[in-house]
Amino acid sequence: MSKTALAVARVRAHESAAGNALFDDPYAAAFLAAAGEQMRKPTSPGPLATALRFQTVIRTRFYDDELIRSGHAQVVLLAAGLDTRAYRLPWPSGTRLYELDLPPVLEFKHGVLAAQSAAPRCDRTAVAADLLRPTWADRLVDAGFDATRPTAWLVEGLLVYLTAEEAATLLTTVGDLSAPGSRLALERGRSGRTRLDDPSVAHITALWKGGLGAGTADWLDAHGWRSEAHPLDTVAACYGRPMGNPSGTGFITAVRTSR
Repeated sequence: MSKTALAVARVRAHESAAGNALFDDPYAAAFLAAAGEQMRKPTSPGPLATALRFQTVIRTRFYDDELIRSGHAQVVLLAAGLDTRAYRLPWPSGTRLYELDLPPVLEFKHGVLAAQSAAPRCDRTAVAADLLRPTWADRLVDAGFDATRPTAWLVEGLLVYLTAEEAATLLTTVGDLSAPGSRLALERGRSGRTRLDDPSVAHITALWKGGLGAGTADWLDAHGWRSEAHPLDTVAACYGRPMGNPSGTGFITAVRTSR
C-alpha cells in the first residue's frame, strides 16, 4: 500500500477524531487499521512534517468545498488514493464521479470500504490506470467520461511527485479532455526554497520531483485556463485556523477558457 496515501489517511483520521474538525472522514482510520498502521502521531515531528499535516487538513476541506461549489455533475479525481469524497460529501443528484489510481491502491480501498459497508453518495466509477501512461485518458473515456461536458477536476497532492515534463504532459491531457467552463483544483506548487531536511518526513520528501513548482499558475494561464491563487494562510484563516506566518504555499483553482 502506498506510504503517501496512508500518510494522508492518518492526517484525515486524526482531524476527524479531533474536536471542531474541519471535515469528517469516517473511513480514514479503517484504512490505517487494514494496513496495520497506528493512529498515533509522531512523537517529535519536525517543522516540515508539522507544516505538511496542517496543509493536508486545510486542503482537504478547501477541495471538498471547491468540488461541491463547482456545480458540475461530472467529477474526476486523479491519483485518488484513499480519498473517500464519493462516500462522505453531499453530492447533488445525478453527479458522476470518476476515481483514477493504480490497481493495487483501488483494490485495497475497495476491500476496506466493502468491509465497512460503505455506500457512495453519487454515481462512482473507479478506473485503474497509470497516470504516467497516455492510455489513462482512453480508459477514462471508455468508463463513460464525456469530454463534451464541463468537468470538475481534482489533482490533489500529485504534481510534486512528478517531473516538470510529466506534470505538463498530465495537465495537457486534462486540458484536452476539458470542455470550456471545466474547473481544476490543485496545489500552488512549491518554490525551490522549500527546506526538505526533516527526517520525520524524509520517506515522503525523497519522492518529490517538484512538478511545475512555483510556475504552475503561469503554465495553466498559458494553456487555456484562467487561474486564481489561494494562499494557504488566507484559506486557513477563513476556516478559523490562522497561521503564525505566511508559508508561500497554497492552492490554485482554474477555469477552462478554451480547448
